[in-house]
Amino acid sequence: MLDALPLPKYHQIYLVLRQQLDEGRFDAGLPSELMLTKEFGVARVTVRKALERLVMEGRIVRAPGRGTTPATAPSPRNAVDTGALSHPALNGLLHSIVSAGLRTSVKVVECALLTAPELVAQTLQLPTDARVQKAVRVRSTRAGAVSHITTWVPEADAGGFGARELARQPILLLLEAAGVRIGRSTQQLSACLADATIARHLGVDVGSALLAVTRLVMDEDERPVQWLHGLYRPDRYRYEMQLSRVGDVDAKVWVGKTLHEPFH
Repeated sequence: MLDALPLPKYHQIYLVLRQQLDEGRFDAGLPSELMLTKEFGVARVTVRKALERLVMEGRIVRAPGRGTTPATAPSPRNAVDTGALSHPALNGLLHSIVSAGLRTSVKVVECALLTAPELVAQTLQLPTDARVQKAVRVRSTRAGAVSHITTWVPEADAGGFGARELARQPILLLLEAAGVRIGRSTQQLSACLADATIARHLGVDVGSALLAVTRLVMDEDERPVQWLHGLYRPDRYRYEMQLSRVGDVDAKVWVGKTLHEPFH
């Protein structure tokens, strides 16, 4: 249900669809009004109002007999902020990865090799016809589901592992075992709303607020080797940093050290 947020239902639907458009999830077109009414459990007029707002913003185009399609393809720069958090020594965080894996269990929802969607190919700097491994996993603790993680890895780097291995080990460990020399990552944290699929996997209401993490991992040669989209329940996950001031008196800045953040 959409009543989890103090916002009009049409606005909640608008926010969810806008987020999905930004993620490039409707390359083949948006679902019909009837399908959206069933997904969100609302009247058709409510869905129509949300779609009208997206039309006004120039995000979608509606044509009789041709359905509803995205107006333009999202830019990978919007998906991964190049000025986001950077970790120059990911290897030092592998201990945190293993520790997180010991405290949680993983269900592999999907693991397949496929032709990279346009946005994925651009972000991973691959040819348009390149193949990638798409993996979707749900990580849980005894309290229940914590995160819904989608990763995209070039086929050449994912040849040594599949669904069985992904259920047992964090993906960065698998990449290193396959010979990838992890270098650094750029990361963006934001908020988003749960759609019907995510809500079902995480055990929350449609429209619930989630913490969203987007991470692009590079090897030591600055070649992208993994693109990750993580959605976290804020009541079961925390991101903790320790901040210190450094620099001259007239130019002190805050620098941070991650204390808690499970990489997957």
